[in-house]
Amino acid sequence: MLLQVSSITKSYGVSTVLSNITLQIEERERIGLVGVNGAGKSTLLQIIAGELSYDSGNIFKAKETKIGYLKQNSGLTSDRSIWNELMSVFDRLLEMEEELRRLETRMSDPDVLADEKKTEETMRRYAELSDAFRERGGYEIEARIRGILSGMGFGHMDPATPVQTLSGGQKTRLALAKMLLEAPDLLLLDEPTNHLDIPTLTWLEQYLRSYPGAILVVSHDRYFLDSLVGAIYEIERTASRRYTGNYSRYIELKAADYEAQLKQYEKQQEEISKLEDFVQRNIVRASTTKRAQSRRKALEKMERLDKPLGELKRASFSFEVEATSGREVLDIRGLSISYDRQQPLAQGIAFQLRRGDTAALIGPNGIGKSTLLKTLIGQHTQDRGAFDWGTNVKIGYYDQEQTGLNPNQTVLEEVWNAFPHLEEARIRTLLGNFLFSGEDVFKKVGSLSGGEKARVALAKLMLQKANVLILDEPTNHLDLYSKEVLESALMEYEGTLLFISHDRYFLNKMAENMLELDKDGVTVYLGNYDDYVEKKQELAEMQQQRLAEAASRGQAEGSAAKTAEPGAGSDYEAGKQAKREERTRLRKLEQLEQQIAQLEEAIGGLEAELTDPDVYNNYVLVQEKNAALEAKREQLAECYEQWEQLAE
Repeated sequence: MLLQVSSITKSYGVSTVLSNITLQIEERERIGLVGVNGAGKSTLLQIIAGELSYDSGNIFKAKETKIGYLKQNSGLTSDRSIWNELMSVFDRLLEMEEELRRLETRMSDPDVLADEKKTEETMRRYAELSDAFRERGGYEIEARIRGILSGMGFGHMDPATPVQTLSGGQKTRLALAKMLLEAPDLLLLDEPTNHLDIPTLTWLEQYLRSYPGAILVVSHDRYFLDSLVGAIYEIERTASRRYTGNYSRYIELKAADYEAQLKQYEKQQEEISKLEDFVQRNIVRASTTKRAQSRRKALEKMERLDKPLGELKRASFSFEVEATSGREVLDIRGLSISYDRQQPLAQGIAFQLRRGDTAALIGPNGIGKSTLLKTLIGQHTQDRGAFDWGTNVKIGYYDQEQTGLNPNQTVLEEVWNAFPHLEEARIRTLLGNFLFSGEDVFKKVGSLSGGEKARVALAKLMLQKANVLILDEPTNHLDLYSKEVLESALMEYEGTLLFISHDRYFLNKMAENMLELDKDGVTVYLGNYDDYVEKKQELAEMQQQRLAEAASRGQAEGSAAKTAEPGAGSDYEAGKQAKREERTRLRKLEQLEQQIAQLEEAIGGLEAELTDPDVYNNYVLVQEKNAALEAKREQLAECYEQWEQLAE
């Protein structure tokens, strides 16, 4: 065992953040720490790292266990260059190297060579130090640094660049790079995937999978958690619970546990009801009073189960379309974009969107993805080229920086001022669906967390009823559960969707086309993120094969034209289209199954209400309940009909 947290409790005043938290980490274990925003995940990491006190409990770890802690958005503060900052990790090895150089000089000193004892002692010391230097990786320092810099997205930068000139995101990446080189026994990582583009994320996952120490990571990146961890600890209602498996497995286990607990509770409640009924009916009868007393004692001794609490309240919303757009939604032709109209970020951009398309715009950081979206909505002017929106298009735009929010307004004012024709009660109900209730609506926007601001922006976007949604990193700042709610809302959206995201789980679930942006334009790939990765690998293999064939013939072949289409052409495209249609069919089936479950639950509830004396003795109530029941049954029949058509 590397570290054990036992019964840790932490409060701020009268507010309990963590209570009776227990957690155990074995050597080389990879563990994910999840929970809603504000659950206490970062607090627990700070406690384990020794940066925050706790009220009660214990933390056990060996004295020699070295812990590395990367705070969320915590960049390096240094006067050194990038290279020298990372070289400082190996100060002890560099001292050893200097001593080796001194010993080499000493071994060639005539005075030493003339003294057999001194020569022998110098040679022995040099051999010992040289072996230690080699074992600790002294000859691999520069290679390790260059590998880490390349993997963490600094390969294109001059290593002599001063750290203080880097952006906040770059400083955070450099802090992580330095910690990976330090290689502590236990890595505590708080949102390490922030500020990382997809290639860097992929590299980090691969590196961490082979990391020699243990890892405890807080992350809202579900793809990252699925790829890396073998266990999940969830903090919910201030307590912790362990689930074996990755994130997807945790979701399955949690749902199964809740169902099992609920069945046990309901079974016990049924037993209690029967016993209480028996006692009530038989306690006064002489012939049965002893049995009734026996049942009453059994009731008194029974250990009552608490009703399982179920999930915490989640945000609830949907995106509606007020008016349908034309079939052709967007046509982009030869677009060139830049920050300063001098050095283009990307040029020759061309693609089209049709009504109902769901397209993801991807590419490395700094290539101009957000600039392209701002160009399309009129917040930025292109250098060259043109684009046309189709007929009856109404655009809703989500800005990852939330620059459209006024920090001086309250939450209520921010939404109500944007839609003054709506009644206050409607606005308050809407904000309640986005988890702003009671006094929360009077908080200043400027005082909100990133996740809260994101929910305000989404509330405003929902009210626009746009038929085209353009979203720039919509899952940033959202916790895992809010992301799932957003996905459900977008999957039911009937308009056209163009979005930027580094969230590969989100890309897999939402995207039907991947638009890869580079300096020479856009390449379109059919399918979601996994399809895109598979296709890129296939194209890379084809290119390698062509190069190998050319080399074997001794001929130089020109580079193939840039394309996302394989040699198989129409067969491959037809296959991809079939996959896309199958994903759409399965997605609709999943939605229908959820709707059927909700309707069946509602029908069961109404049928139960009709057996209540307060209801069936009231003619008006009976009429209302029967009308509602009939409407739900009609909806259920329609859902079943649609389900059967899709399931065939």
